[in-house]
Amino acid sequence: MKTAGSLPHWDLSNVYPNLDSDQFKKAFETLKVQIADLEDYSARNSIGRTESKMPIGSARLREILDGYITRMNTLLRLFTTVNAFIASFVTTDSYNTSAKRSESELEMIEVHIKKIDVRFQGWLRDAGASLPEILLSPGPSKEHSFYLKETLEQSRYLMSEPEESLAAELELSGGNAWTKLQGTVCSQLTVDFELNGKRENLPITAILNLSHHKDPDVRRRAYTAELKAWKTVREPLAAALNGVKGNVVTLSRRRGRIDPLHASLDQARIDRETLTTLMKAMQDSFPSFRRYLKAKAKRLGYSALPWWDLFAPIGSVDHHYSWTQAREFITEQFGSFSGRLARLADRAFQRNWIDAEPRDGKRGGAFCMEVPAVDESRILCNFDGSLDSVSTVAHELGHAFHNECQVGKTILQTQTPMTLAETASIFCETIVTDAVLANASTNDERLAILETSLMSSTQVIVDITSRFMFEKEVFEKREKSELSADEFCEIMMRSQKNAYGDGLDEAYLHEYMWTWKPHYYSTTLSFYNFPYAFGLLFGMGLYAIYKKQGASFVPNYESLLASTGEGTPEELASRFAIDIKTPDFWRDSLSLIEQRIEQYVAL
Repeated sequence: MKTAGSLPHWDLSNVYPNLDSDQFKKAFETLKVQIADLEDYSARNSIGRTESKMPIGSARLREILDGYITRMNTLLRLFTTVNAFIASFVTTDSYNTSAKRSESELEMIEVHIKKIDVRFQGWLRDAGASLPEILLSPGPSKEHSFYLKETLEQSRYLMSEPEESLAAELELSGGNAWTKLQGTVCSQLTVDFELNGKRENLPITAILNLSHHKDPDVRRRAYTAELKAWKTVREPLAAALNGVKGNVVTLSRRRGRIDPLHASLDQARIDRETLTTLMKAMQDSFPSFRRYLKAKAKRLGYSALPWWDLFAPIGSVDHHYSWTQAREFITEQFGSFSGRLARLADRAFQRNWIDAEPRDGKRGGAFCMEVPAVDESRILCNFDGSLDSVSTVAHELGHAFHNECQVGKTILQTQTPMTLAETASIFCETIVTDAVLANASTNDERLAILETSLMSSTQVIVDITSRFMFEKEVFEKREKSELSADEFCEIMMRSQKNAYGDGLDEAYLHEYMWTWKPHYYSTTLSFYNFPYAFGLLFGMGLYAIYKKQGASFVPNYESLLASTGEGTPEELASRFAIDIKTPDFWRDSLSLIEQRIEQYVAL
């Protein structure tokens, strides 16, 4: 294990020794062989929208489908593994040219996979009438019923095969290139900053972490330095955002989508009615969140809270968590829920699945990625010893547990929408938060714990609403022309004012939030953030059910996680008598947060 101080770097040597190893090179060659085999299989069986008539007879059609599904699963299992291995280098060292070269090569392979998939979708659309009969017989097709039905439905939104093929190829030098530019610019941005009497050049991720610093002067100076830094790179980032959003607008229109949100809703597997209900419930709760923000401002001596103190610590916890303490605490609390969850966490810590050290060239934030070939996960975070960072580790381990529950299923059976992808992570985060609150011995500790929880909830409910507003307006304007960096800033400020209202000091907001959030720069997943709000409230709602049912809840919960690639949120929620189309469930989940706000205000 490579460490810097006591913070670990992740280890993927059980996947491949390194980027230059024979094993890794062989995996690349195997990918190419598998793609060639699938392309040959598709050609031999006339899988394509323009090639020939459909095979006669459902038995023959089922045979072709079975063969395709089996081959595609094998290919995707290897592709996902290789992709994760490369990402483990690219996301922790943006200066690694070898990793970037491998990433570029893999992206070209991905284009081939997309082309095959497009041909299959179009072919399946032509075979749609026969699908119900095919799915009655045992075999891979029946086992992948949900995938096939969803693919058939989404095949309505395809351009012609030549157009889809061209779009896939142009993605490398178009939208994806803009995405990579944003990642490179942000990961390599450094700031000259004085900290603890020492002046040094800090990566922007370290500056972002200072928003949690206990010294108000450090927080204020970090905020000022951060805005100044983003201003120096705003033009290339504005170009990148224009490129990404322009790409999405064009393809959405050509594919017959109502708007860019249409595809995101289908990816989330919810409809506009459900989203409208969710967003309305969230906005109805804003007065409570503003009450929290005003109470925080008062504690800090302000009439209105400035942005640099949005994440200011309040109260105090007995100690700053070392990595060992975080590990022991998380594992112990997970064990109170289930032995399987605790064993998963222990394995993740012991086998170095987690990259925790903030450093130059490493991307900010946190994520968990699946490594299918070894049935494991890998987690990136930027650990600083705060309670918030402990919660982040617990959150990402929740994703790893979700992956654990799906071991044994195929890649096509585990394609989980973002709305459900946050279920386990929010659940695990809530376990830790409840445990910390229960163990608190003083009001000052309780205040600090509630503060950490409410900071996070405010981001997911209030700030995510501002991000939704921002992205919606950006798309509407981008349909007419490119936007300047000033316009992006103006829209961001307007969105923040609408969401936060008088909860924040309008003189000190964050006009450059659009620069560093990677979610805005995805061509394949627009409106990335509203599923997090869905996930938070769905996860908390399930946690409330667990508190009532106890141990009997666990098997049903694990079954839910195992099934998130094979059902819609509405279908899976109904297992627990939850109706996501009505406001009551969302209001009940929000009331749990509002109760914490009342506790916070009362302390």
